Amino acid sequence: MKLKEFILFLGTDDLKKTAEYYLNILNLTLYKDQGICQIYNISKDCKIGFCSHMSITREAKSPIITFVTEDVDEVYEDLLNKGSKISQPPQKNPKFKIYHFFTEDPNGYTIEVQKFLD
Repeated sequence: MKLKEFILFLGTDDLKKTAEYYLNILNLTLYKDQGICQIYNISKDCKIGFCSHMSITREAKSPIITFVTEDVDEVYEDLLNKGSKISQPPQKNPKFKIYHFFTEDPNGYTIEVQKFLD
């Protein structure tokens, strides 16, 4: 078996508000609009989709949508300038050997932006 790509599908109550966030705040591009589901490119082989026929499922910080980048500080500044609610600036987490911060999308899902330090 050779797997080719990855898509994570999550529920949303508002496709329009979700699209505005993922297109205009996170600067992702739309891969496919299926009417009740919209899929966004994260990278060539990695995508995230939101569907209005699925329930929003979240508890505390679960699930966490994590985007990995070498430019955590740059993404942090960009999201702050676009009005994202970020409770703390990027910080090192020695337990996981990462540098990261958290924000939230319009569905209440936790977004983490991180860089591996090892």
